[in-house]
Amino acid sequence: MSDQLTGVADVEDPDRLIEEISLLRAKVARLQERVEQLDQLAHQDSLINLPNRRGFMRELERLISRVDRYGINAAMLFVDLDGLKMINDTFGHRAGDEALIQVAALLSKGVRHSDVVARIGGDEFGILLESSDDANAQETAARLIDQISASDFVHDGEALPLSVAIGVGMIDALDTAEAVMERADEAMYRRKAAA
Repeated sequence: MSDQLTGVADVEDPDRLIEEISLLRAKVARLQERVEQLDQLAHQDSLINLPNRRGFMRELERLISRVDRYGINAAMLFVDLDGLKMINDTFGHRAGDEALIQVAALLSKGVRHSDVVARIGGDEFGILLESSDDANAQETAARLIDQISASDFVHDGEALPLSVAIGVGMIDALDTAEAVMERADEAMYRRKAAA
């Protein structure tokens, strides 16, 4: 079988071997770039330039590890956008998408750059607050609720009210991501029921 058929360069020809190595390095670099692109697609929301649920869970697990290792305070905010179904049903899904984009922007602007904001479901967002105790997390949640309810969301010339319910779940050492999500989700539903 010839070298050409097996894809193996002639080791007797150093120039040809160097050329083959260069081609293989270029191919590996292209494959690594493609893997990075696919990883980003797997962890990014397709509508909003934020992490999706998978990306959020990865960041939550990292934060739990830091809480465990360094003893820092951290919290998760579970954010539920109220009335998205009504907006979709009345004005169409384009209006619902615009509402989601606006809420995502308001949430991102309302927290520190080091905090993680993600879309974790249809009308649900998650926020990770590192170095945040319960009082600070509650204050952040209240401030975000006020900012969103005070914002003007206009679709086709019609002002639509936006509001959110936010639950706070503190992150403990040796926690699981699922347990943190459940606590924050339950806190959000308690807040909704009390409103």
